[in-house]
Order: sequence, then C-alpha cells, then structure tokens
Amino acid sequence: MRRVTYSMGVSLDGYIVGPDGGFDWTAPDEEVFRFWIDEIRGVGVHLLGRRLYETMLYWETADQDPSLDDSTREWASLWNPLPKVVFSTTLSAVEGNARLASGGVAEEIERLRAEPGDGDIAIGGATLAAEAAASDLIDEYQLMVHPVLVGGGIAFFPRHERRVDLELVDTRTFSSKVVYLRYRVARQGASGR
Repeated sequence: MRRVTYSMGVSLDGYIVGPDGGFDWTAPDEEVFRFWIDEIRGVGVHLLGRRLYETMLYWETADQDPSLDDSTREWASLWNPLPKVVFSTTLSAVEGNARLASGGVAEEIERLRAEPGDGDIAIGGATLAAEAAASDLIDEYQLMVHPVLVGGGIAFFPRHERRVDLELVDTRTFSSKVVYLRYRVARQGASGR
C-alpha cells in the first residue's frame, strides 16, 4: 500500500510559517535543495491546500526563466509533471498537472491508495496534514528542522488530544545546520504500512 507522508520545513519551535505569515527562513541552500530533489522522485502524487498550491504555482513557468541554475530546472522538471490534488473551497480551477479534490482528505487518500500507482502520497500543508492525522492516515512525518525560533504561526503538528507513537527511521544534519528527521508512525500489528 502506498505510504502517506507529511513533509515540510519547520522551525525548531515547531512552526511551518511564522506569526507574520513568512517562511523565508526555510529557503534551502544547495545541499538541502538537492535533498528535496531526490525526495520528490519518490512521490507519486502530492496533496496540497490552496495556500501551498498558490505558492507552488511559481514552478509552473519557472523553467522558462533563462537565469535558472541546473538544480532549479531539475526541480521544475520533476514537480511540473507530478500529479497534484488541490483542496480548496474557494478555487474553481487549477493549473498544470493538478485537479481539485472531489472529496475530503480521507476519501481522496483511500481512493489514491486503491488506484494502481507508484510512489508516496505526499501531503503539503498543516491543515491537510491535521485532517489526515485525525483519521490516522499519515504513515511518516518528515521534518526539515531549521535553526530558528519564530515564536508562533502555523504549527507543523496538529494539536489533537491523542498520542501517536513514532519510530525514528532516518536523520541527517546538513552543513547549514538544518536537520532532517524522518519518523514512521508505529502501528500495532500493521504490515506494509
């Protein structure tokens, strides 16, 4: 069964966006960017909320910019053809290889898991991740922890009154002092998930 992963940059105090709405502190250096390029190769479909979708729209035409370096072109060549499912109550249309979700997060994930396909089902955005987590649908949490405290904003982890046990699967420290943490949700008696 395809894994569902939630992966984003996060401040050391646990936020994906600061109190001012900014996330410029997540801008990757070349080493971290190469890591993200390698990671996106394992994704089969990406689920996004409206805000993240609108942020990522830049990549739909980025490859037309002659000043881009090779890494940025490579990312665009992987991101653009990647199927995307956008969750929004305000958008009536989406661009590129994206479609608007026809159901809720849990319904979409179960439908995608039932379809033939390779690669992970990646979730981008705290609101979507919180919905998937509430239904126990996230298999892995992947954090790129940046050495900054932002003091508030949008939290990476959903704030639910339930315990989730995790197993550390991978860790890596980059020269920029950014730390990658990958945790698998520990499920009793689960196999293949």
